[in-house]
Order: sequence, then structure tokens, then C-alpha cells
Amino acid sequence: MKINPYLNFNGDCEKAFQFYEKCLGGQIVAMIKTEDTPMAGKAPAELKGKVMHARLIVDGTVLMGADGMRQYEAPGGFNVTLNVADATEAERVFHELSEGGKITMPIQQTFWAVRFGTVTDKFGQPWMVNCEKPMG
Repeated sequence: MKINPYLNFNGDCEKAFQFYEKCLGGQIVAMIKTEDTPMAGKAPAELKGKVMHARLIVDGTVLMGADGMRQYEAPGGFNVTLNVADATEAERVFHELSEGGKITMPIQQTFWAVRFGTVTDKFGQPWMVNCEKPMG
């Protein structure tokens, strides 16, 4: 069993996934829009160009998402956590995700991490970037 985050967006899923592909160094392997599905002829006009399913693979981990097909609600009550092994890479990823977003905790050393910070990106998604100290 694997657990994968599935993020919802307010019409900007494609741009968000292109941004994540650049920031996280992954690869978009699916970007399925409404007009590319069997429901294309039945979908309301406002769904044209909207992403029904996106899939990004980063170092063997899958991040998925879509544009909210019904009523969009801003994310809340969770963070997508990135566990990064290298402090320099954690800093890079944090600063790239922060571009146009809102830093909620600057990346810094904590009692459990060499580097840790939180940010809500420009697409409204909450992230935690964590580079843990060696345990033991």
C-alpha cells in the first residue's frame, strides 16, 4: 500500500504541476483534461481546459491533483511534507516553493531538523520542507 497526496486546485492545476515539476525535479506523467475524456461532450463549457487528473513522479513518489470540478474549497488542515536528505537541497526547494507564496515559518534549524520550514505556495497549497537531524 502507498499513500499519495491528491491536491485540488481552483483552475490552475496545470500551472501548479509545471511549477512543482521544476521545483521538485520530478516528471509529469499525466495531464488529462476534461476534453480528453469520454465525458468531453457532456461536460459543462466551464470545465473545458480544466485538469481532471494530473500525476507527477518525484524520486519514486507520486503527487496527484486536479482542478476542482464542483465547488472549490481552499486547502486546510494539512501540509504536504517533503523530507529532503540534504540541507542545501532543502533550502533550494523551500525557496523555490516560496516564490509568490507565503512563508509561514522560515526555513531554519530546529531541535529535530537541520532545516525545517513551512510555506503556502502561490497556488494555495501548504508545504513543510524537512531535513531531519540524524537519529540515534
